[in-house]
Formats: sequence, structure tokens, C-alpha cells
Amino acid sequence: MVPGTGQRFGCNMLSTVTNRGKLFFMVFRGRFTAGVLIGFLRRLLRQVEARVFLIVDRHPVHRSKALQKWLGKHAGRIRLFYLPPYSPELNPDERLNQDVKTNAVGRRRPANQGEMMASVRAYLRSTQRQPHIVRNYFRAGHVRYAAS
Repeated sequence: MVPGTGQRFGCNMLSTVTNRGKLFFMVFRGRFTAGVLIGFLRRLLRQVEARVFLIVDRHPVHRSKALQKWLGKHAGRIRLFYLPPYSPELNPDERLNQDVKTNAVGRRRPANQGEMMASVRAYLRSTQRQPHIVRNYFRAGHVRYAAS
């Protein structure tokens, strides 16, 4: 039996992976909103010089009017491609999510939200320094379409 505090807490993570082994992420508190996503995308565009093509699911934030308006202003730099409904197995980023849940959160029970967020950030930074791990997320059969 693993002792726990009885408190429930969590954290949110936005991330994107490339088939060349790059990982970009943001760990945050609070709700996932269009403003949070736009902030992440602004940061992503500052870090990447080339045009960005993102594969996203159909989360309501991904289809929000605020995001569509922002994307319209940045159409020369970024484009979103939507996965079919109910198909998380086609999203390479879901493999990273599972990796984080298993290895950053699942191996050690954090005492509070701050500790959890620090653990997730540390794990993601470590993964960023290991492009071969990120490239491996694209080796599964369902996501191989995005590997080339």
C-alpha cells in the first residue's frame, strides 16, 4: 500500500512532438483555454523558424473562434490538421502523454501540485535532450503516417 495525502490535484500539459525528435511543451495550472493555447503557439513560433504543421484532435479549444481568428492572422507560419473524431491512437503526442503519466507521475506519488508540476517539467526536459525517444513515439503502427 502506498500512503497518500488524500488530496486530489493535477496539472495540465500542452506539448507537440516532431518526427525529427523535437519536443516543445508547457506545463500549467488552471483550465485549457484558447488563450492558453495561443500563448503556447506564440512561443512555439518564436522557437521554430520553419512553417509549422500541427496535427491536433478535435478538442473544443482547437476549434474555437478565438483560435481560428489567431490562426488566420498567422496563416503563413502555422497550419492545423484535425484528426478524425475519437481517434487518439492516431495522435503521436498521445504517446508522449502516456510516457509522462507512466514515468513522471506514476513512479512516485507527489505530495502536492507544485511537486507534481516540477516532476513533469523535469521529465519533459530530460526527454527533450533525448531526440531518439521522441522519434520512437512515431514508430507505432497507428502513427507511422506522421513519421515521414
